[in-house]
Amino acid sequence: MSNHTSAAPSQDMPPKGGFSSIRYERRLPKRGPSGVGMFAIAGAIMGYGWYKLYQGLDERRELDREKTWARIHLTPMLIAEADRDEYRRKLAALERERVIMKDVPGWEAGKSVYHGTRYVPDVIANVPIHQQPGFKKD
Repeated sequence: MSNHTSAAPSQDMPPKGGFSSIRYERRLPKRGPSGVGMFAIAGAIMGYGWYKLYQGLDERRELDREKTWARIHLTPMLIAEADRDEYRRKLAALERERVIMKDVPGWEAGKSVYHGTRYVPDVIANVPIHQQPGFKKD
């Protein structure tokens, strides 16, 4: 068998006063703003956005008002211009009628074909050339 002595076995023991403590928790440095700070920053950005939105809406409202008043002030001039154009076209049509019907006895150029006294404006259709009858596309 073995030649062992009866001495007590030796065992590793901690040093006197114990081992130093082991850091096992995470100790990360504090980075960035707190939750309240981030909420305040987000609120400030959204507030600025709403401010700019309402500024744009006010600007658009002002431009719409300006456009409306421009139309109000330009309408009489546009109506007068359309009336002058209609009068010029009516005189040209009357002259064409005189030339075309000069050989027809008893024909009065410009005389109404209606038997009433009520005013009936002429219908002047502005038909694009490519939609007129007889138009030939090359």
